[in-house]
Parts: sequence; structure tokens; C-alpha cells
Amino acid sequence: MVKISFNKFKVLAFDCYGTLIDWESGILSALKPVLKKHKIRIGNKQILELYAELESKAEKGRYIPYKNVLREVMRGISKNLGFEPSSSELNCLVDSLKNWKPFPDTVEALQKLKKRFKPVIISNIDDDLFAFSAKHLKVKFDYIITAKQVKSYKPSLNNFKTAIKRIGVSSKEILHVAQSIYHDIIPAKKAGLATVWVNRRKGKKGFGATLPARSKPNLEVPDLKTLVSFIESNSKSL
Repeated sequence: MVKISFNKFKVLAFDCYGTLIDWESGILSALKPVLKKHKIRIGNKQILELYAELESKAEKGRYIPYKNVLREVMRGISKNLGFEPSSSELNCLVDSLKNWKPFPDTVEALQKLKKRFKPVIISNIDDDLFAFSAKHLKVKFDYIITAKQVKSYKPSLNNFKTAIKRIGVSSKEILHVAQSIYHDIIPAKKAGLATVWVNRRKGKKGFGATLPARSKPNLEVPDLKTLVSFIESNSKSL
């Protein structure tokens, strides 16, 4: 059952990686060739869980650019799995991110949603890295709020409070749409935003590339195509 009155929202704020961009496929495509080269056998589930743990650790404390976060993740992976990464291997995640593609439903859904709402990005990313992803998304966002701009990483409330202030509307008029309970749903709710959990991992075991977390969003959908259908059914046509 839909627990949201969509007509009251002016802005849809999106997480990017994991929600719009298929980052788990991107992460695996970057890491698996490196692990294979070093003759390390480890399943996708274990790779993603290790990534989640190391990324979260690198994002805590003093702010560092996301490129450095990705390099710290690679250092941690090599240390945990017992190999010495080359310079190119250390940068494999950084270099691959520009090629990470949207989920199949993302672009069409964004184009439809933009007809009714102002789309916004709130992402743990560097500005120049997001510029690569923006080309794949093919939609002009009204605001783009990155970790680099605010000098903190979600789940910090700073990212959401800064976004609300910059967008310039009431928090009640912003609906936050995201895949990660840990990075987005919990802090967005604390910041006073209604939330949609895009459960891209529905039917899969574990939490993938994000740390385990629990929270109750206003609405859960398996993908953005379903969100568009909910909005079309419960408000004016897009």
C-alpha cells in the first residue's frame, strides 16, 4: 500500500550509485579481473561485503575525496586478501567508475519523473566523477549535491541538511529516493524527509555493497519503473 501523497512533493532527491547507476556490477567488473590475476577465488557476495566494510571505514573521520576512498578500498582489499596491488590495480575502481552504467529502467524513469518533479542528486562522489555518470543518465538535474561539495559522506546528516538548504523548499516537499538503507533512508528520515527505498537487491542475499541496516521507508519499490507506475496511479499523470 502506498503511504505517500505524491502531489505534495516538488522535488525528488536521488542517491546515484546503487539507485540510478548499477554500481555493484561496476565494482565487480573492476575487481574480479584483479583478483583473478592474483589467483584469488572469492564469491561476488564476499567481494561486495568487503567493499562495503572498507568504503564505510574510509568515509569516516576526516574528509578525503572519493577517488582516495576508492584507493583506500583497494588497499584494504589487497591487505585482506594477501596481495600487493600495482599502481593500475590501485586505481582500478577510480578508472572504471566512468564506465558504470545506469540500470535498464533508470533513464526512461528519470525522463518521465522530470516532467512533474525537480530531480536532484545527493551523492557520495567527487564532482568530476559524477560528470561521467551524468552523461549516462541523460537528464539535467536541478541540483547536484556531492560529498566533495559538503566535505562529508552520507550517512552524515550534513549532506541532507545542506541539500535541503540549497534546494530552498520545505523538507516536506522533498521525497528522497535511494537504494541504501544505511547511507540514505536512515539519515534522510532523521533530516525530516519522506523516503522511497528502491530495493534493487530484492531476492538476493545480504546487503551487497552497503553495510547492513534496518529502517522503514514510506514506500518500498524494486526499481524506478515501479515507482513511476505508483506515481501515475496515485497522482496526476506524468
